Amino acid sequence: MLKNSEFVSKLRNSGLRPTKQRLKICEVLFNRDKTFHFTINDLAKNISENFNEKISLATIYNTVHAFKDKGYLKEITISSDKSYFDTNITKHHHFYDEDTNLLIDCNDNEIGKVNIKNNITGKKISSVEVLVRVASDTQNQD
Repeated sequence: MLKNSEFVSKLRNSGLRPTKQRLKICEVLFNRDKTFHFTINDLAKNISENFNEKISLATIYNTVHAFKDKGYLKEITISSDKSYFDTNITKHHHFYDEDTNLLIDCNDNEIGKVNIKNNITGKKISSVEVLVRVASDTQNQD
């Protein structure tokens, strides 16, 4: 688990002053054992409901994007108007459950080798991360 001094360092490295609100955002994001997937609204709701603190959406948005820009968070775009953020910044795959709107880590052994047959001229592939969308199979329900 991270300490307050590490949160202050993350904030300063991201170009942000370590205010009480931003330290709370750090605590929620980085003081955990498991990966955390969230939208900006999810994070605001989590902080409000679980910590009884009110932090403006602008502060949350700016802090999350500063962390993403610095490489502390990864952004996973689901659609043109929906993005999730991930505290696990390593290269890995995801399932996106369209019924529950949950983003779930997918182990490498759950995805076979991806065969890219074409590439952009003059470019090399630096990584491949797969987003698998899943939904209820309504055709097989009685």
